[in-house]
Amino acid sequence: MEHPPQTSQTSLQRRKWSTKEDVVLISAWLNTSKDAIVSTDQKAGAFWKRIVDYVNASPLLSGAVPREWSQCKQRWGRINEQVCKFVGCYEAAVREQASGQNENDVMKAAHDIFFNDLGIKFTLEHCWRELRFDQKWKSLGVPKEGPKEKKKEAEEVVAEEEGAEVRPPGVKACKAAKRKRQGYDEIHSMLAVKKEIHQQKLLERLLAKDPTHLSANEITLMDKLISEMI
Repeated sequence: MEHPPQTSQTSLQRRKWSTKEDVVLISAWLNTSKDAIVSTDQKAGAFWKRIVDYVNASPLLSGAVPREWSQCKQRWGRINEQVCKFVGCYEAAVREQASGQNENDVMKAAHDIFFNDLGIKFTLEHCWRELRFDQKWKSLGVPKEGPKEKKKEAEEVVAEEEGAEVRPPGVKACKAAKRKRQGYDEIHSMLAVKKEIHQQKLLERLLAKDPTHLSANEITLMDKLISEMI
């Protein structure tokens, strides 16, 4: 693939991405990566050419200076990396959500966790909102049960057991078992998020390579990763 002159590329690289451009780029990436007809057969160069064509042809960006494929690729890499990290922060905020807190409180906590962990502010919330319900970035968090629900379930379990006179030990054992199951669920969710992030980074590295230099195994792996996104 031909590269534009260095002066033009350098000048364009300095132009900041607007929120509208980010939204169009995300739409382009999602549509291209999930195209059932070409997704498993497209090479890295063709993949990004389709994306930049989509972005530059969007009526939402009418009159804007066209982007280069390398700019789209670089911007998507930053969006993907930071959104994946924020997903983990949001999950942590959901798990720590206190009684009476609303969605705004959870979002503020997620931003605080992101800043404390990475030392920078998360400025791509608009990108996260576009991607949050897609399978790869979908929130794995579930609302926490309140104390009343926990108590009721424990009492029902104890009442069904023979010898209900020993209710206090039964309640404690039930609560301990529930906490243990919840711990397993949280670990499972964290591992799932880490797996998604790992696969995303692996696919990004493969797409970053010159298609003509990819080995047969790398091509097979890239096709497999892309097909899993469909």
